[in-house]
Amino acid sequence: MSESAPITGSLPDPWDDLRAHTAARLALGRAGTAVPTRELLSFGLAHAQARDAVHLQLDADALAAQLRELGCSTLQVASAARDRATYLLRPDLGRRLGDADAERLRGLGHGHTHCDLLVVVADGLSSLAVERNAVPLVETIVRTAPQGWQIGPVIVATQARVALGDEVGALLGARMVAVLIGERPGLSSPDSLGIYLTWHPQVGRSDAERNCISNVRAEGLAPSAAAARLWWLCQEARRLALTGVGLKDRSDAVTIPTADVPGTLGAPGSDPVT
Repeated sequence: MSESAPITGSLPDPWDDLRAHTAARLALGRAGTAVPTRELLSFGLAHAQARDAVHLQLDADALAAQLRELGCSTLQVASAARDRATYLLRPDLGRRLGDADAERLRGLGHGHTHCDLLVVVADGLSSLAVERNAVPLVETIVRTAPQGWQIGPVIVATQARVALGDEVGALLGARMVAVLIGERPGLSSPDSLGIYLTWHPQVGRSDAERNCISNVRAEGLAPSAAAARLWWLCQEARRLALTGVGLKDRSDAVTIPTADVPGTLGAPGSDPVT
């Protein structure tokens, strides 16, 4: 009987196909009873990036300047959390405006022309997500606004949670508010931006009364797709007079009509305020 020919080369890794479609950690292998050193180091780096994203302070002045370059009127506000440490320990303070900013917006609201959509850009749990994704997303939202929709001044909010948009929207008389906020970082996504849409914002709205569009970033949902989904939800919210569990996102099944022109930015005659 002849001898078998020697096996040359290596067998293909059956996990390679899956790894090509996800950043999740799959079949890491092992070295003895532990994971390989390269995987341990990779995990440590991802964990450090996630921690940095949480603690990194948003440069609100620079962001407001970039938004003004787009032609947006801007207002800067801060929550009742006085610093980042307080913000992380007291989520409730991140949901309400500081007293001075609340009083300032209350004064503006008295003479403010009510807008159809108010956009609030909030640092949330990842200012990195805001720095990387907020400006192109706002630009796309404004550029693709449906004809006749009025967009209010863009609010830049620091030490902010999602519910801060309820108070801001109520004080400025917005029909609905979209909060663009840095999401809690994952070990493969420290820069994911979320959008939370709320009809008739009022203090005390629950999460069940919002619609969420998540994972807006280069490796996730593109600004064009996120803006199209947002405008579909906005138009349905206006038709149904609600957001949240009663508004099902079926935007993937339709062509979303939008105008390829900027919407109306800010109240007529209003000046950018930072």
